[in-house]
Amino acid sequence: MRGNAMSSLGSGARRSWLGLALAVALAGGVPARAQQQPPAPQPDVTPDSGGPASENGAIVVPKKKAPVDEAPAPAPAAPRIKNPEGLPPVSIKVEVPEVTVDVGVLLEKTHQFVPGLKLSNFQVYEDGKPQKVIAFKRAEAPITALMICEFAATNYQFIYDMRNAAFSFAEQLRPQDYVALMTFDLNTKIVADFTQDKREILSAINSLRIPGFSERDLFDALYEGLDRLSRVEGQKYIILIASGRDTLSKITLDKVIDKVKKTPNVTIFTISTGQVARLMSEGRGGWSGQMRDMDYLQADNQMQSFARLTGGMSFSPRFVAEMPDDFNSINAAIRSKYELIYHPTNAAQDGGFRKLEVRLVDDEGKPLTFQDEKHKPLKYELIYRNGYKARQEVE
Repeated sequence: MRGNAMSSLGSGARRSWLGLALAVALAGGVPARAQQQPPAPQPDVTPDSGGPASENGAIVVPKKKAPVDEAPAPAPAAPRIKNPEGLPPVSIKVEVPEVTVDVGVLLEKTHQFVPGLKLSNFQVYEDGKPQKVIAFKRAEAPITALMICEFAATNYQFIYDMRNAAFSFAEQLRPQDYVALMTFDLNTKIVADFTQDKREILSAINSLRIPGFSERDLFDALYEGLDRLSRVEGQKYIILIASGRDTLSKITLDKVIDKVKKTPNVTIFTISTGQVARLMSEGRGGWSGQMRDMDYLQADNQMQSFARLTGGMSFSPRFVAEMPDDFNSINAAIRSKYELIYHPTNAAQDGGFRKLEVRLVDDEGKPLTFQDEKHKPLKYELIYRNGYKARQEVE
């Protein structure tokens, strides 16, 4: 047994030294310190998981550096689009049509303005279709007005009424108002340009004493006045004081009606003159008198049409005492109004005429009614432009 054990030990030792010799031969020799002190055996560590022990010893895991707060990456730049060579910079502009409707609410009997209305009390229809109002306010601001007065060598009663009406309007002007005076017979004449000086307007009216021609070119004068006001920004007014007859205009009634519809932000108020002279001569003169009466009936219709198309008012005072009340009504309609703004559902720019309708309703959607202190119903009227002409796409 001992011999076998020694023999077994000897064979194991030989194998160990043979392995060491082979390693030394491959490495090219054994260092002196390695020959004197053989390396200490490593402890046999068994992993917790039960797997085989590693022959490489402990593994050193490098420590991770703490994260550093970095600024976020900048947003990518917007793509730059270059125009083709030879083509200048091009921009696209989209316009949304916007319509402004000035509405005056006046009691029929006293012509007093009705305050205190809300947005929910107004309904706007364009060509019968309801529109959504996006802005609403009560406006009371200085006015910009052009007086167009007929100053022709006809019956003195017409000139007398014209001067009294012009004086009545000028007396109610305020310091912030801009007013101009234009007269017409065969030709038109700017007697006073736009001014805030009431005395200048009164002096210009007072200078209208000796007329020239007997012709009354109403259509030419109104067309020219509308053309002049189209170059003035904001809301404008025309105070047309005339008999309503036209005798020798180059512009036809259809053309001046089209101009009235096409000119935005202009309201026309008309004062028909010579009512007393007309009443005294009505029915006299045989056939020629009947033709004259027909001419004046047509003249009244024309004056009323100019006012109605633009949301204005028309008056035919017979006496001087009526004029201050008439111009009080005009001032109430001009200075106190409700401004409604909407984007039309029909955005086509075809130059067509759009008919407008404004209604007053209560909180339940029923027609709005007013009562006096005795609970009696009060009639009222809405003063607004009955339509507008859409822009042409080529404009």
